[in-house]
Amino acid sequence: MIAVIDYDAGNIQSVKKAVNALGSKAVLTSDPEVIGAASGVILPGVGAFGAAMERLEGLNLCDCIRDACNRGIPFLGICLGLQLLFEDSEESPGVKGLGILKGHILKIPEEGGLRVPHIGWNELELSGSSRLFSGCGDDHFVYFVHSYYLAASDRNIVTAQASYGVKIDAAVEHNNIFAVQFHPEKSGEVGLYILKQFLRLCQENSHVD
Repeated sequence: MIAVIDYDAGNIQSVKKAVNALGSKAVLTSDPEVIGAASGVILPGVGAFGAAMERLEGLNLCDCIRDACNRGIPFLGICLGLQLLFEDSEESPGVKGLGILKGHILKIPEEGGLRVPHIGWNELELSGSSRLFSGCGDDHFVYFVHSYYLAASDRNIVTAQASYGVKIDAAVEHNNIFAVQFHPEKSGEVGLYILKQFLRLCQENSHVD
């Protein structure tokens, strides 16, 4: 069972439907016990960093998420879900993120005629080895919707970047923790492949358990 964390932050249903379409059972939940018992956890989200952290804290989910990551459960952050895993964001000064990974969320500069938010398809530049992207072929175009981007402190965890005026750390991977700035559920066949790879890791982990 895959727990899709429900904290009233958009695009929840589309992620659940994508997981179900790939043959895995997904449940929307804000129950720490359900999340703790899942074979994999997905933290999706769109919206403001500070408001999202307030909702997670109000639902007593911050420690639950940290615990899932620490216990080795495959964990996938999507869009805002990626940003929340890090230390802070220029969008919400003074608000601390989950701090599970080291890095900062910065504003995409509005320079050179670039439109912000960054909305649409962009090509990923893969770097290093990644279990999510392994075998995905030559199609690396995925769908983005965001105004803020990750600058990871540990460059070793970055598995893909995208260019949009600046270099965006578009995907990271550290042990059982995966996160992507783009929306795999809206990224066609390549996005479904990436989700399928994550679900395969969840299945393998449940067999180990």
